[in-house]
This record gives sequence, structure tokens and C-alpha cells, in this order.
Amino acid sequence: MKRYEALAAQLAALVEEGVLRPGERLPSTRTLANNHRVSPATATQALYLLEDRGIVQARPRSGFYVNAHWRAAQPPAVRKPPVKAATLDVSELVFEVLATIRQRDVVPFGSAFPDPSLFPLDKLAQMLGRSARRMDPWRTVEGMAPGSDELRRQIARRYAVQGVRVRPDEILITAGALEALNLCLQAVTRPGDVVAIESPAFYAALQTIERLGLRAVEIATDPVHGADLASLAAAIKRHRVAACWLMPTFQNPTGATMPVERKRELVALLARHGIPLVEDDVYAELHDGADPEPPAKAFDAEGLVMHCGSFSKSLAPGYRLGWCAPGKAFVRVERLKLTTSIATSIPVQDGIAEYLKHGGYDHHLRTLRGHFRAQRSQLLAALDAHFPAGTRATRPRGGYFSWIELPGDRDAMALYRAAAAKGISVAPGPIFSAQRRFANCLRLNYGHPWTDATARALATLARLAN
Repeated sequence: MKRYEALAAQLAALVEEGVLRPGERLPSTRTLANNHRVSPATATQALYLLEDRGIVQARPRSGFYVNAHWRAAQPPAVRKPPVKAATLDVSELVFEVLATIRQRDVVPFGSAFPDPSLFPLDKLAQMLGRSARRMDPWRTVEGMAPGSDELRRQIARRYAVQGVRVRPDEILITAGALEALNLCLQAVTRPGDVVAIESPAFYAALQTIERLGLRAVEIATDPVHGADLASLAAAIKRHRVAACWLMPTFQNPTGATMPVERKRELVALLARHGIPLVEDDVYAELHDGADPEPPAKAFDAEGLVMHCGSFSKSLAPGYRLGWCAPGKAFVRVERLKLTTSIATSIPVQDGIAEYLKHGGYDHHLRTLRGHFRAQRSQLLAALDAHFPAGTRATRPRGGYFSWIELPGDRDAMALYRAAAAKGISVAPGPIFSAQRRFANCLRLNYGHPWTDATARALATLARLAN
């Protein structure tokens, strides 16, 4: 990212957050240059870029002002689903949508993954090769589930950074977070059981519930603050809930994050009923703030929280390396792992462990988070400039998704198909619901660099939405 683009992103964020309000004057070019240690030319370019996006306006002989008509994106409304358990049939719809994001020439607003060029793949490859060359042949036996001792030690250190005490021997290495989530849910349920999920929910959770022959009850979910605990309590009272699958931090698709106290209350509520929580926390490292968001696992005294994470979103897309800390269900999860895939790739485990020790992971994360913050500002500014009046969007504090609610009766599935015909992918709302709700909603990915082609695609998407 060029320096003027980075400065423009910082200023756009101040506008989005209400620090700079519509009609207010921005600092002068000279002041911006001094405060941000850039040249006056760079500061001017940043202001021109913001003007092009409609965020600021130039006034002759007066300077730049926040556009008086600029409106900060409002989050979508909370929708309360019926408190009933449903048998699922969503996989075909999900597969249809996923088929549109695999091609390199498609604009990937609908993708579940960030741009792979943002990751240190060359350095990872070097460490993977070095680890493979040095691998003791006996590691092929010793590295069976639960996995590499050194990698589990490194992951335990990452937990400690979040203020969570998890021992290395409480961690199981898996082939990506999705395997961890599947194993955890399977370990604590039987066919026909009821699982509580968010609404909207990550579509892979819906597919897993469908595959295991379970039923889902949807919990009302605030697009900013996450699952509603009163809705969850009502579901527990009405149904014999066997487990919950929730994303309390940077939820997919909304980007919502439960406040810390709500996470504590969530764990306490489930503990009172002896209900395990499968905690999907794959975006934990992609936070905006100086400190990470604590997971629900931080408040787990009973061993009921089955915390699942991954390096796919933060370090190594395509390596398919994840883990879980399944609490008191550890032995059941380990045995399921042994009877399904036996072990996770030994060279990949060793390569990632080597990178965590010597590769500069935290430096990489700071850079990656900066990209996502800038790209979020660019997406939200473009939505404001081009999308229909009344469009609502979330502004997450981490991750790389925004949940969009289109006004009126606009059909997200029709928009998805029209966009696909023009080489643009989006993720339509119905794939995130057990009952195919959210017909006028979209999930948009801002994990890819903002380019002229991206801007044109967003404008095209807006015309289709209009």
C-alpha cells in the first residue's frame, strides 16, 4: 500500500468512527504532513483520494471538509428467528455459491479467504523445506494425534498472550479449523440432537449439522454484539440443546464481537445447564486494537468450552493447519481424530512451529491488520458512495467481512446470480441461515487489496442492487 493510501485510510476511519463529523474541516495539508511524517505532496494525494471517494469535499481557499452528506454506515437490524429446531438442507445452495469463487479472474467479494499474496508464503516454504529435510523418520509415528509437541507449545504461548491458560497437552492439532470444529461437535452430539447456532451463522456450521444428522435452533444475533443470551436461554428452555456452535469474536458473516462481560455470561449460562460450547475463533489474531479480544475459553472453569483455531486466516492459507483445545472432551476428540485422519501433516506442523519461533509472526500480523483496516475503510466508503439509500453495513473491529443489509425487498440471490454473470462473486444471505432467511443481505469480503478493478466491480454491484 502506498503512503498516501495508508494516510487516506486513517482519515477515512476517523470519519467512520465519528471523530471527524460531516461538515467539519480537516487539518491542513501542512499539518497532516507534519503529524503523519509524510511529504505535503503525499498528504495532498490522500485528500484527493478521499475526495474521489466522496468522503471529503474541497472548498476554494478554505481547505477540505468532511462531506456534509456523508453518512456513516449503520449496522443491519437484529432479526429474531423462530425458536424451533430445524432439519437442514443447505449444502446444495452453499456448493452453488462456492463454485463462483474458485476462479482467479473473479472479483472475490464472496470469498471466505483473504488475498494469499498478503502472507509470507516464501518464508514459510523455506521453513517447511528445512523442517522436511531435517525430519527424524520416527516423527511419522510420534506425530500422530494429538500432534507436534513443539507446535502445541507455540500455540499455548499464543493463548497466554490472550490471557488464557491452556497447557500444550490440552491442545490437539488438526487439518484446519474445520476438522477441529467437526470433531468437537461430533464428540458431544448424536444424530437427532439439537445444536444452537447464531442467526446468521457460518455456512460450514450448517453443513456440518446437516451431515451429522443433527437439528439446528437459530439464536437471534446482533450484527455488532453477537448472539443474544436471552434468545439462547429461551432455546435451552424449549429444547434439549446438546451443544452450541458459536463465534463470539469477529463472527462470520457479520463480524460481530460479544462484549467481554457477555462472553463471561455465555459461559456461565451454558455451565449451569452442562452444555458444551464449540467456539469457532479462527479470526482471533485479526483484531484492530493493541490487545486481542479474549475468547469465551478464557472464562471456562468447567472444561465445557471446546476452543478451535487456525493459521489459515492469519498466516498460512492452503496449509490447512488448525487445532482445538476441547477441554474435558479431549480424549473423545483425540480418538475421533485417530479414527478419521490419524494425523495432520508432520512437515507442515514442523514448518509452522519453526516460523512461530523464528519467523516474525507478530510483525507479519501487524502488517496484515493494517491492510485489513485500510481495505475496510475503502469498502465502506464505496458502499456509502454507490449503494442504494438505506443500505446498512457492519464495521467490525477485526476479521475481514462486512454484513450488508439492502433496503426494501431486494433479492440477494438474484443479485448474486447477476453479479456472477459479470465476474463478481458475493455471498448471499440465505446461505447463512438454517431456514434460508436474510433474503436481502450479503456478506462482502474486504480481505483483498483495493484496486481500480475492485472499485469498478463494487460500482457494478451497486448498479445491480439499484
